[in-house]
Amino acid sequence: MDDNIKLGNASFDNMMFVLKNEITQKNHKDYKFMNNEMQEIADDIWAMPAYMKEDDDYSSFFMFTKIESGDTVVAFSEGQLDDGNFALSNPMTSGKGLNRLFKHDEKRAHSVLHFLNMISKANEGDWRIVE
Repeated sequence: MDDNIKLGNASFDNMMFVLKNEITQKNHKDYKFMNNEMQEIADDIWAMPAYMKEDDDYSSFFMFTKIESGDTVVAFSEGQLDDGNFALSNPMTSGKGLNRLFKHDEKRAHSVLHFLNMISKANEGDWRIVE
């Protein structure tokens, strides 16, 4: 077990942020990041930009969704242009998504981590280690 799990370290890739409640039409507006609002992109899958700039090809999105265990997690996907169409990558753990953003823009990665930690402080979610 790595005692030094922090943003930017490889061990942080194994961290997943788990919400205590699912995201719904009623509560999705409670989770805004930098004035960005979640959009339901499929049944029980909500996306919201974590990093998206007009002059940058890189983009990262929060993905709020239920997993097989029934938990609602905050995963991340990266935006990709494929033959002129915008698509999201396969979801990755919260930690891996934050580490990839950290390599691109450390300041924004720290802002996203702060956002998730504020949710945790409000007793609405927790960090967990996943295999």
